[in-house]
Amino acid sequence: QVQVVESGGGLVQAGGSLRLSCTASRSIFSIGMGWYRQAPGKQRELVADITPSGQANYADSVKGRFTISRDNAKRTVYLQINSLKPDDTAVYYCNTYSYSILWDWGQGTQVTVSS
Repeated sequence: QVQVVESGGGLVQAGGSLRLSCTASRSIFSIGMGWYRQAPGKQRELVADITPSGQANYADSVKGRFTISRDNAKRTVYLQINSLKPDDTAVYYCNTYSYSILWDWGQGTQVTVSS
């Protein structure tokens, strides 16, 4: 079973930045990947995805502030988050996107933004 491990979250003040990482236990070379988040009391939502060729797409709520990237050699997907807002507070997860299956969800990484 494929495992993903997310890291890089933390407690930051509004306006701050974080860089999240997600490493998979298998190759992601030909797989679209996405970063998702789940805020308390809300459903999990996709915030950014990246195709195998590196084309990125973003939810409107994060466009211009979040940047997704990938390093296939390291089996790792990154999410650079700038200009953080309290509404960005959530547990962030990565998983496949536009692929045949979703992998088992990892434990996620908590991002908490104070105002």
